[in-house]
Amino acid sequence: MIKKIILVLLVLSATYSLAKAQTTANDVIGRDAPNTITTTVPFLLIAPDSRAGGLGDAGVATTPDVNSMHWNPAKYSFIQNDVGVAISYTPWLRQLVSDMNLAYVSAYKRINKENVFSASLLYFDLGSIQFRDINNALLRDFTPHEFSLDLGYSRLLGEKFSGSVAMRFIYSNLTGGIEVQGSESFPGKTVAADVAFFYHNDEIEIGGMPGTLMWGLNISNIGAKISYTTNEYRDFIPTNFRTGVGYLMKLDDHNEFMVAVDINKLLVPTPPVYYNSGDVLPNGDTVLPSDEIIKYGKDPNISIGASMFSSWTDAPGVATAFVKDNQPSPFREELAEFTISAGLEYWYDRQFALRLGYFNEHEYKGNRKYFTVGAGLKMNVFGLDFAYLIPTTQANPLQNTLRFTLTFDVGGLADEKS
Repeated sequence: MIKKIILVLLVLSATYSLAKAQTTANDVIGRDAPNTITTTVPFLLIAPDSRAGGLGDAGVATTPDVNSMHWNPAKYSFIQNDVGVAISYTPWLRQLVSDMNLAYVSAYKRINKENVFSASLLYFDLGSIQFRDINNALLRDFTPHEFSLDLGYSRLLGEKFSGSVAMRFIYSNLTGGIEVQGSESFPGKTVAADVAFFYHNDEIEIGGMPGTLMWGLNISNIGAKISYTTNEYRDFIPTNFRTGVGYLMKLDDHNEFMVAVDINKLLVPTPPVYYNSGDVLPNGDTVLPSDEIIKYGKDPNISIGASMFSSWTDAPGVATAFVKDNQPSPFREELAEFTISAGLEYWYDRQFALRLGYFNEHEYKGNRKYFTVGAGLKMNVFGLDFAYLIPTTQANPLQNTLRFTLTFDVGGLADEKS
């Protein structure tokens, strides 16, 4: 029970971490403290399906599948079947607790050659916990949970190019109405949108073997900030930029091989570095304890639209890994904010698949580094995918956990009947 309480407290503290990071950052050039970017509702960035989970979380430019809603809904324009449904289940922190999980349901329906509608539900269950006061008296039992409900529309814009838009309702209830830091709490709610594009060229040939070149771009979670209390702080949701390329090579009639690479960047402010209390400003004034005056970086208290542009140039660049000639290098820190996902997929006769992937994040930005492996089995109607994560640098909530996705192909059912 103590472990569960600690976990929820960590989740709750994350909703305030951006504001607090602004007042506690060290302003010494060459400091070794990480400068991670934090947001509310981070569950929106977790890979929900096992196919992408086995490819190192690469999915923006892979071949279309039922779960394209999360990675790039524009891919639905090039999907082969007319109707599909998928259900995914991911145990969470299974080494510590047994009742936390991430569930995902996605579906699509082709209206005609040019138009496809899609929908998905992502549900994050944080398990059952007990809230207690400072005297250890039971306040209430509660099950924190979060979910997002998505609706998407994809359209073919050309023979090899498509685009899509998606709307998302986000609900996050982490406190059950108890007081947090002296303020009344309530569920966080907001809406967001995605804009995505996909290029699909199946007329490529290399070494006499036909192939398909793919490129994808998805800017997701463009939406209003969230607040869980009545105070003035509202925190960014994980507005995200993802792009990548993929290539599918058909070795012969039975063997296919795909490689995919994604790059990913959060479009929210990087915590700046502030002057410490007692420092003397260039104009001769002394910094007071109540002052928050930026020394390196940019003001994070900006609008959603402004952050999508300023997030490319707002890093303070004072960490040891970024400093050059004893001077901050914001550009180096901006490069470190990109994560890289790479995956390999092999199909035999479009029935059996093997997958391998790798995810890399800079040590000053979270230090998530892990390999993934996966497998898939596809019949005429049903498909089943598995994924397994192997961390290389630190503990991961998904380590020693088997994830799975079950797909249902309605078009395949019709073929089976015929």
